[in-house]
Parts: sequence; structure tokens; C-alpha cells
Amino acid sequence: MANQPNQPVVINKSGTTQMKDSIAHRNDNRPGGEGEAPRRRRPNFRRGDNEFANVPKEFETITISIDRVARVVSGGRRFRFKALVAMGNGKNKIGVGVAKGADVTAAVTKAEARAKKNMIEIPIEHDTISHEVEVKLSGARVLMKPAAPGTGIVAGGVVRSIIGLTGIKNLLSKSLGSTNKVNIAYAVIEGLKQQVPRSEWKGAKAKKAEAEEESK
Repeated sequence: MANQPNQPVVINKSGTTQMKDSIAHRNDNRPGGEGEAPRRRRPNFRRGDNEFANVPKEFETITISIDRVARVVSGGRRFRFKALVAMGNGKNKIGVGVAKGADVTAAVTKAEARAKKNMIEIPIEHDTISHEVEVKLSGARVLMKPAAPGTGIVAGGVVRSIIGLTGIKNLLSKSLGSTNKVNIAYAVIEGLKQQVPRSEWKGAKAKKAEAEEESK
């Protein structure tokens, strides 16, 4: 029923006028219930439920260290963060990246990108490295030796973190020089890069060919 000119208009507490009887009657007849509009049924969707949720990641990442560094400029000191990140696929690929950023998140993201870009492939013989190697990089010296099955990874923090992202299960290692984590990390990568598969050792192919001829 429309409001008559002489009928006072009722104002609600929220400052709106009272609903007219004709509108209220129309809302009551809706299928959603008395005075309620029919609600749309939302799909049963939870955050993270998609077709890629259960797909395993190709590479695992570990942040070895985060340091705050300062750069002296004309206006004073400029503070930033430096991140050291290692990335591997748990098999024969490994990489290390170092990057700086205005905050920790930016530094880690840039370091991950560099680690993925500088990834190398390493030969693995019976869950260990092919041969002994000693690498000197700047002030860091790292010695790595192959180990028998069941030995495990006998190494320090940085070396253990990097080797743990590969398929190497047995290794003996010793850090002999500087304790700088960045230099040690790059020394480990250089040592793994120098690994030569046993099938490519000098004289190995010739001996293998002789053994095949004798067996015939």
C-alpha cells in the first residue's frame, strides 16, 4: 500500500525509509524464504585445491645464510640483505646462488633464480662421488672423499646442506681454510664440477674393451 500524502514516513535507525508493504509482500513470495532473496550456492572450493596442488616440486631449495650488508654512499650507509641459497633435484643437479635485495624476500628470490640458472650436473657412483678432490677457492679449502655405503654424509654445515640436495648418500668432507660460507659453497660446487665419471678415467675404456674381448 503506497504512502498517503498525509501519512508520516517512518525512518529507520540506519537513516533509510521503512519498506513499503507492496515490496515486503513481493519479497515474502520469493523462493528464498521470508524477506530473503535466493542465495547462490558457492562451489566447495578451498584455498590451494587445484590440479597442481599435489604435483611435487622439481627442485628443493634451502637458504644457507642471510646477512645484512652495508654500503657507504654520499648520504650515509645503505643497508641491504645478502642471501645464500642452494637448489637441487635430489639426484644429479645442484646449484648455488648469491644475491642482494632491499629485503629478505627479494634477496632469497633473486638468489634462487641465480642458483637455478647456474645449475650443474654431477656424476654419482654408488651413492657417492667418483674420486677424491680438494678445491681451494679464495681463502676456503674443501676436501671431499668418496665413502663406503652406510657411512652417511660426514661434513660441516654448508657442505652438508648442499650435498643433502643431491643423490649423494655417502661422503667424507673437511673444510680446511676460511669459514666464509659463500666461499665454501662455491668451493663445493667447483669440487663437484671437477668430478669425472669412472668410465671416463684414463685407461678405463681400454681395460673395459680388453675384458670384453677376453670374454668372447
